[in-house]
Amino acid sequence: MADPMTDHRPLGGNGAPGSIQGLLGDALRETTDLARKEIALFRTEMSNNLRSLFLGLGMMVGAAVFAVVALLVLTDALVKWLATVVNSEALAALIVGAVFLAIGIGLALWGRSAMSLSTLTPTRTTRQVRQDARVLSERVSG
Repeated sequence: MADPMTDHRPLGGNGAPGSIQGLLGDALRETTDLARKEIALFRTEMSNNLRSLFLGLGMMVGAAVFAVVALLVLTDALVKWLATVVNSEALAALIVGAVFLAIGIGLALWGRSAMSLSTLTPTRTTRQVRQDARVLSERVSG
């Protein structure tokens, strides 16, 4: 511990370096300083995390663009291959388009059923709340 005679810190409320008021004042200042440093660290860390998030999001958008282009090229290749099999490019395009349309409709119907209100109802939570209410009422009544 520092010698009171050589300690050049500001004195506490009543002038004595070891007084309760002085110690409380020091503790409050150090706590405030620590809180400021923690907030600064939090801001820096969140800034870095957001930067990483946006970088990852940009990479995902780029990947989606390349995936769509690849899908278009592969679809064109499928139409051309099928055209050699059926000897008609128009018929090949119609077949491939119909298959893709069927897949799209199937995915849309599946997505609609997944987003229906009945699937969004929290059934497990509702069941648990009812069970808790029943147990509480049994304990209160008996």
